Amino acid sequence: MYASIHRQARAGSRVALAGAAALTATLALAAPAAAHAEVEADRPQALAENVTLSFVSEAESSSAGFTTLRIVLPEGVAPGDVALGQAPKGWKLTATDDGYTVGGPALNAGVDAEHTIKVRQLPDAKELVFKTVETYSDGKISRWIELPTGGEEPEEPAPVLKLKAAAPGAKPVSPSPTESMPPGAAEPTPSAATSRPDASTAASDTAADEDDGMSSGALIAVTVVVLLVLGGGAWWLVKRRAASSRI
Repeated sequence: MYASIHRQARAGSRVALAGAAALTATLALAAPAAAHAEVEADRPQALAENVTLSFVSEAESSSAGFTTLRIVLPEGVAPGDVALGQAPKGWKLTATDDGYTVGGPALNAGVDAEHTIKVRQLPDAKELVFKTVETYSDGKISRWIELPTGGEEPEEPAPVLKLKAAAPGAKPVSPSPTESMPPGAAEPTPSAATSRPDASTAASDTAADEDDGMSSGALIAVTVVVLLVLGGGAWWLVKRRAASSRI
C-alpha cells in the first residue's frame, strides 16, 4: 500500500513538472518580441508607380518617445520622388542627400511611430532596404541598419521590402527634373562686360590718341617757330650786308 502511494506521488510530481515546463514555454511565447522597424507596401511590385509605403518603428523606451526618424532610401528611389502621406500630428518630412527625415513633437513613451510616404516609382529590384535611424526625446538613438550576413539574422535588422517581378510591359518613368536647370530656362547670355570693350580699356585708348595728337601739334609748332627764327635771321643778315656795301 505504501509502495502504491509512493508511485502515485512520483507520478504526480512528474505531471507537475511537465505542467510547469509547459507554462514556462507558453509564457515565453506570449512575451512581446524585441522592438524593431518594419516597412510594407500597398503594391510591392518592381516598377510599380505611385506606391504607398508604410513604416512602423516600435517603441522600446518606457520613459521617452520618438522625435525623429531618418530613412535611407534604396538605390533607384530619389528623395525628390518621395512625398509624405500620413504621420504623427505636427511631424514633417525633410529631404536629405540619401533619403529623408520625418519628425516633430515627441510622441508619448511607449507609442509606436508610424508614417506613410508615396513613391513615384519603385525600382526594378527583388528587394529594397530602408535603413532606419530612430531618435528619442531623451537623446537615445536606435539604428536599424544591419543586413543578414552568413545566414544569421542581425540583432538590429534594417527594414526590407520584398518585391514581385515587374508587370509585363512596365518601364521606368523618366527621371525627375533636376533643380540645376529648370525646364524651359534660357541658356545664359553673354554679359555686357564680355559683349563690349572694357570701359577702362576704351578710356586708355582715348587718352593715348589725345597724347599722340598733342605731341604731333607741339612738334609742328616748334618747327614753325624754328623756321620763322631762321627766316628772320637770314633777312636781317642780308639787309646788313646790303647796308655795308653802300658805305
